[in-house]
Amino acid sequence: MSLNPSELVELGWHPFFEEHFRPHAARGLAPARVAVQHRGAYLLYSETGELLAELAGRLQGDYVRHDPGKLGFEARVSGQLPAIGDWVAASVRVDEARATIRAVLPRRTRVSRKTAWSTTDEQVLAANMDTVFVVSALAAGAVVDDAASVRRLERFLAMAHESAAHPVVLLTKADLRDDARERALGLTQLGVDVVVTSSLTGEGLDELEPYLAPGKTSALLGSSGVGKSTLINTLLGVERLATRETRSDGMGRHTTMRRELIRLPGRGLIIDSPGLREIQLWDADDGLGGAFAEIDQLAAQCRFRDCRHTVEPGCAVRGAVETGALDASRLASFRRLQRELEHLEQKQNVRAAAERKHQYRALARSVRKLR
Repeated sequence: MSLNPSELVELGWHPFFEEHFRPHAARGLAPARVAVQHRGAYLLYSETGELLAELAGRLQGDYVRHDPGKLGFEARVSGQLPAIGDWVAASVRVDEARATIRAVLPRRTRVSRKTAWSTTDEQVLAANMDTVFVVSALAAGAVVDDAASVRRLERFLAMAHESAAHPVVLLTKADLRDDARERALGLTQLGVDVVVTSSLTGEGLDELEPYLAPGKTSALLGSSGVGKSTLINTLLGVERLATRETRSDGMGRHTTMRRELIRLPGRGLIIDSPGLREIQLWDADDGLGGAFAEIDQLAAQCRFRDCRHTVEPGCAVRGAVETGALDASRLASFRRLQRELEHLEQKQNVRAAAERKHQYRALARSVRKLR
């Protein structure tokens, strides 16, 4: 079919997707972007408007694998299914406003975590965003006050850096503190831009404009009750997303139940998502280096290239801790996340070996039947 990319640019169309879409265009398919995922169905944004879509039967088969630990059990490979923000190739029935997803285009960026129901599977939370806002609230006991909350913010930043999108710390509810700007300065060690906002007073919202330009996509990542949905309602100028009253400590209550790609009139797109109670990292080695950039830079000065920053002589990282140039809590947090990723890698290797063994046995059975 004939494709005019200019008609899709406001949905985030990019030369990267155009290049990968060419084989699908030759088959008469249309590009569309995943806005909402329902049970077994998707809502897509397209050139012809919104479409209700389902996965093609063949595509569903591609995304199913046998679990070698459970006889006869099949589980979807979550990381390969269409995620919010994905571009897909679909056959469209314009008169019915319906479509069938035939293929998922490669992703430019993605935010992933380990699935809650598996030790070795990936869950893609959002795809193809330009900016990841790591959101926290400037309320009592919030990230700028509590060391444990700072450690949680570091985990979110590791996910954001690994996504390959631009990470930004977004502090909300600045109206609850007279010292909001001063508190934000305490996060400069994280090495990313920090934007302080208030949906109530409008403070700092103008600082978001460069990230919300037409054709750009951003995603909000954070815990429940930090004001993500309220912020989107403010940007939209309407109460589109449900919110709840603020608790006595200034924190909101969890309301968002699904991920959604939302179009901001005159601006770009933004992905809202439920607050994450559990942050299980997924393959975030590069993200770890980004979230702890100062440690990464110091490590280049260590005597040994494989320095673990524990007992090795000539360790520049421990040397910086001893002189006070590096906060010891930052190094402790770095080590915890590093151990977590190593443990996940070990489990993934065991799972891969078990799957190969399962495949070999299935092949051997097939060969025996042919004799």
